[in-house]
Amino acid sequence: MRFFASISYNGSGFSGWQTQRNAPSIQDEVQKALSTVIGEKIDVTGAGRTDTGVNASGFTAHFDFRDGSILKEHDRIIYKTNAILPSNIVLNSFVRVRDDAHARFDATSRTYRYYIHSSKDPFAGQFSWFCKFPLDMDAMNEAAGMIIGRRDFSCFEKAGGTAATPVCDVTSAGWSRYTPSTAILPGTDYLVFTITANRFLRNMVRAIVGTMVEIGRGRKSPEWMMSVLASGSRCEAGQSVPGHALFLTGIEYPPEIFRYQ
Repeated sequence: MRFFASISYNGSGFSGWQTQRNAPSIQDEVQKALSTVIGEKIDVTGAGRTDTGVNASGFTAHFDFRDGSILKEHDRIIYKTNAILPSNIVLNSFVRVRDDAHARFDATSRTYRYYIHSSKDPFAGQFSWFCKFPLDMDAMNEAAGMIIGRRDFSCFEKAGGTAATPVCDVTSAGWSRYTPSTAILPGTDYLVFTITANRFLRNMVRAIVGTMVEIGRGRKSPEWMMSVLASGSRCEAGQSVPGHALFLTGIEYPPEIFRYQ
């Protein structure tokens, strides 16, 4: 039987979700903890790979077990697994799904958020990127509108990417202001970029944000985004922003995969 697990993690100190040779990964930690609690080897398959340092508040992975008996011990397994996991990884829950459901290939959309603050803040830095330059949110939102749709995003893929196709379908993208609970002074110095697509290329979101920051600083016009997209070249886009401010916040699946009977 197959189960989907909901996982949240702080990516600092890890090489990303996926198992890496000679480097710590979230996948390794989750597999070890679940295997210890359940009492047999459990292999966990994630919805995708997140880069080094990137966080997730709504990650999904699947694993198999011979029967549904573990559902009767759901709370105990969650409790004991979290007791073993490092403090920066949490197993939120798990549910039974159709036996052929796949955490990666059945996902219909993924949502990421990237946080930026432009005034020095000793409390924001762990999960937000400090950009000391004022940013024009309206200009960045104009550029964000240009990436919506089904198109080739090669210009934002990290060199050496192994994606089968560079085509992604971005369904929404935009900037908004927010005020964190730890804000020293109320103001407009905190921005979050939210983007949803059916799939993402490696490093794509961080490269998009870096490109938009060039526009927000006034170094490029919003129309430059179209030139970058048309070029298909990573060299034409802006620099990638740091990974610590990026969060995978949600993954959507078709409802029928949860109807397993």
